[in-house]
Amino acid sequence: SKKCYCVMDDEVVEVLVGKSSTRTLPGFFNRSIHAPVKRFISPNFLPTADNKRANLTKSFAYNLLKLPEYIRSMYYINQRIRETGAEVVINFYELFNRTYLCTLPPLCSVYLRWTSVFCFLHHDFEFPDKSSCQLWMLRFFTRMTALKSSKKLALSFREMEQDDNNQIVTVPPLIRQEVTAIRPEEGNYIHGYMVNSGFADSVEHFHARHPEVPLTFFWDKSDTEEVIRVDETLSFHQIDDVKFLNAMAGCRAYASTAGFESICEAMYLGKPVLMVPAHIEQDCNAYDAMKAGAGIISDSFDLQ
Repeated sequence: SKKCYCVMDDEVVEVLVGKSSTRTLPGFFNRSIHAPVKRFISPNFLPTADNKRANLTKSFAYNLLKLPEYIRSMYYINQRIRETGAEVVINFYELFNRTYLCTLPPLCSVYLRWTSVFCFLHHDFEFPDKSSCQLWMLRFFTRMTALKSSKKLALSFREMEQDDNNQIVTVPPLIRQEVTAIRPEEGNYIHGYMVNSGFADSVEHFHARHPEVPLTFFWDKSDTEEVIRVDETLSFHQIDDVKFLNAMAGCRAYASTAGFESICEAMYLGKPVLMVPAHIEQDCNAYDAMKAGAGIISDSFDLQ
């Protein structure tokens, strides 16, 4: 989910989170954020028929039809910033906040943009061999989220020099305290997370060939039970921060759809990673993480 943090006097006064019909906000987020959380309708990718990769054509048409709702979301964000009296807005890759507020007098003293995707605008960032059209759209969208920002902070897997031309400062990943406090161990199972549940097919195919390898996978499939145990060595779990981190700490390796945060956590805990990107942003994340030594890239969860 996309997040826009409104901050005043070192206190988070409110958190605005983009939502869609295809994603639910995990319960642990509300428990852990320690600030009022409000939702607004936001653009999102729609999956392909097999629920693996993002369908860009379908996503574009769908989001175009919902434009009136998105305009109302822009007004809502502006209203919340005014009513909270926030002096600083920290935005994690949310387009609406910046696009709409650029048309208005300044509401806050500082606009910070803090996300890993700003590395895509850094002059030293290397892109994977993917569609030039998709890469152009990704960079364009990223520039739009950064319009008139006071500073752009790019979370990065590795050190990169400051890019003065693009006003980008690279900073280390944001590792939560629970990760730094945990003691990793090497278990015998593979831990995983899939943003699109369609990838479960490839996990099950691997499991059929190698039933002796224990697999513990988390997913965002909200219409299922909290835990689905296929058999003694394969289980699928609803995402939970405590269970997820404990599984990460004790696993042999980690397999993921290339989300930035969990890859960073795996690197911090010394776990090798298999990355299976689900859309163009994750393609770039995975390529950069591979260059940083996190692990390898695949187009399916072939855990061999």
